[in-house]
Amino acid sequence: MFQAKIPFSSLLLLICLVFTMEFINGQDKKTLNISRTKKAPKIDGNLNDEAWQNAEVATDFIQFRPEIGNPLPKSKRTEVKVTYDDNAIYVAAYLYDDPNLIMKQLVNRDNFGQTDFFLVVLNPNNDAQNDTSFFVFSSGQQADAISNPSIGEDFSWNAVWNSAVKLKDDGWTVEIQIPYRTLRFADQEEPTWGLQFHRQFRRDRAQYTWNPIDPTKGYIGLYHGELKGLDNIKPPVRLNLYPFTTGILDSFDGATESDLRFGMDVKYGITDNFTLDATLIPDFSQAGFDNVELNLGPFEQTFSEQRQFFTEGVDLFSKGGLFFSRRIGNGPSGQITLEQNETLDKPDQVKVLNALKVSGRTKDGWGLGILNAITEKTFGTITNDETGEKRQTVVEPFTNYNILVVDKQFGGNSAISLINTNVTREGEFRDGNATALVANLVNKKNTYRLDTELRMSNVNYQNAPLETGFSSFFRVGKVAGNFRYSFDHRFADTKYDINDMGLNLRNNRNDFGIDFSYETFEPSGRLNSYRFNFFSNYRRLVDPNTFARFNLGGGYRAFTRKLDAYGFRLNIQPGKQYDFFESRDGRPFIFENSVSTGGWVSTNYNRIFAIDVRANIATLFEEGRDLFRYDFEIEPRVRFSDKLLLVYGLNFEFRNGDRGYAANINDTPILGERNRQIVTNTISGNYTFNPFHSLGLTFRHYWDTVKYDYDMFTLLDNGRLTTAEGYNVENIGGDPDINFSTWNVDLTYSWQFAPGSFLTALYRNQLFNFDENANDNFTESLDLLFQQPIQNTFSLRIQYFIDYNGLKSVFKKKQTTS
Repeated sequence: MFQAKIPFSSLLLLICLVFTMEFINGQDKKTLNISRTKKAPKIDGNLNDEAWQNAEVATDFIQFRPEIGNPLPKSKRTEVKVTYDDNAIYVAAYLYDDPNLIMKQLVNRDNFGQTDFFLVVLNPNNDAQNDTSFFVFSSGQQADAISNPSIGEDFSWNAVWNSAVKLKDDGWTVEIQIPYRTLRFADQEEPTWGLQFHRQFRRDRAQYTWNPIDPTKGYIGLYHGELKGLDNIKPPVRLNLYPFTTGILDSFDGATESDLRFGMDVKYGITDNFTLDATLIPDFSQAGFDNVELNLGPFEQTFSEQRQFFTEGVDLFSKGGLFFSRRIGNGPSGQITLEQNETLDKPDQVKVLNALKVSGRTKDGWGLGILNAITEKTFGTITNDETGEKRQTVVEPFTNYNILVVDKQFGGNSAISLINTNVTREGEFRDGNATALVANLVNKKNTYRLDTELRMSNVNYQNAPLETGFSSFFRVGKVAGNFRYSFDHRFADTKYDINDMGLNLRNNRNDFGIDFSYETFEPSGRLNSYRFNFFSNYRRLVDPNTFARFNLGGGYRAFTRKLDAYGFRLNIQPGKQYDFFESRDGRPFIFENSVSTGGWVSTNYNRIFAIDVRANIATLFEEGRDLFRYDFEIEPRVRFSDKLLLVYGLNFEFRNGDRGYAANINDTPILGERNRQIVTNTISGNYTFNPFHSLGLTFRHYWDTVKYDYDMFTLLDNGRLTTAEGYNVENIGGDPDINFSTWNVDLTYSWQFAPGSFLTALYRNQLFNFDENANDNFTESLDLLFQQPIQNTFSLRIQYFIDYNGLKSVFKKKQTTS
């Protein structure tokens, strides 16, 4: 009964709100009227072109961070002009300032660093929700992003556009060319676009906008001004080609392999508002390495996406939480039954043959997204360890991944979405399908928000009945002002499974949560802002319908006027807590009265030397337990110059008296008490010669040891542990102690030799070791790690940007000349 009540009440509330809410935003907006230029300005940072002489000026910027409502003084005023022609929109800005105070650290594209910036935000649909942002830094570097209320700013989106910066005696100037091919807009005679300009002074993080912003409520897109005068512009043919070639030289354990790959990425504007992105013969060999850790828990270890195709422009596909892109091309999914004395050797990844996505949004708010990818049939090798005989077996069949999203935005702040994912595998392998209905609704005054998600999954095991599961999420709360609060409910039955294309670490949950917070938006005393929050969560299982956990806690964070920050947190789980997953067989494992607390400090990155420090401690107040955990992280950073930044990180974690799963004997889970020590060292460095040349270093060494006590436990049905069965580390079929370490080094050089065109060289060095020598110290473990086979990889990739419109103009010139 309870399973049905929550979804239907959520749906009823959703329908009521859809038909009763008002969605008109009545905020006054500034307007900038522009006119067409006969001659395009030269993008060199000098604002002496004829196009700028009579252009209307956008000025009178107003502060919204850290203070609200202050105008810029005359000595720091900002003056912006805009014009256009048949090919692009052009922006010129004079940003007055003391040149000795302008911060201009050189960093990679899409990284902010310690640099002043100027930002142009365009919204061709003027819907307050779908923005395209173009950042230009005082160093001359660029960043760009797409943004909406669902995802915030997505800097994985990259466009090819032109900008230039000049430093002056009284400030700095910016000149920008934004080609129409970087934007999606319909053919209109007299359009009105959403427009906003931002300026940030990095030295005090003061940020100003042309049209005023109220940071206490509403999505930032609601506060755009308007751009008028873009008369009779035509959407261009949006066809961009990115052919590439990659040469790879790989050496491992005495064997060397080489490979030469060719491929191409394509972006094509199917209509004015919809774009096809395709990667033909994909090559992800230069994607960053994963931060692998020793996983002792009951849930799979996951990693963030680092392949550009699956990070760029996926905002529509992320709705509903059904899409986890690492499923595409991940490790093989096949469960292979082995005979006695057989071992299986299978690839770590499945090759992606190609992938494409279509996405866009109409002028009236309808969005459509389609993503499709196929992976190749993949084989593993089974070896008979006694005879040496080998045979091939399919570990992943030919597979098709597909997503369909239909989305409707309205009111400048709300949306309803329908999402479906489908995975079809060839042969007798399982297939998966999942559907979600999602609503994000905000009232007219932008003070209250409702989020609902209704999800259904279907898994076809081929030789078993179709398994259907259900999940829902509901949250309602106040989202404006100093004092805010929310209530949420999360539900998933025992059959809910989206892991063919999504990520769901667990199901069988019926969780309730509340949250209260108080935050400030303007400076007071020594602080720019601060925030308190308090929360509580009550968790149950669906089947059996029983209590699982309860916790409560809070936190505090503050940002000082000197741009330092600090905070602390407290989390308490009073009484008996029931972990139904650690045992791996569904029976609860009880622990009592857990308390954890911690704090952090982050100093101002504007300083040459800055440091981040974090520390946490945790314990149990339970008879017979001596659990004590602590961890700390120290991350100093040194900005040697505006070109060179070096960051070192040390993380140390120690868990004394931890208890958890160790082995399985005859379907009986064996648990043990263990001490665990983790040390992680990282180094990241970047030397940027200029906005087009950079050298980067990423290093990580992870070392983890687990040492079990001699006597091992079995789990009683009442959730308590016992040693009565007589198990110990010598009779459970193998030493449970672990010494685990990884080593990764990436050294990269990047050169943008033409707009949108890059040469990238990568050297990668990797080591891995896993054994039972938990008593080895750090030096001994490091020595043993370096005795393992080392993998050295060098790759060189060249990608060239081809714009159809540019090619067309070249051919026209040749025809005219002839």
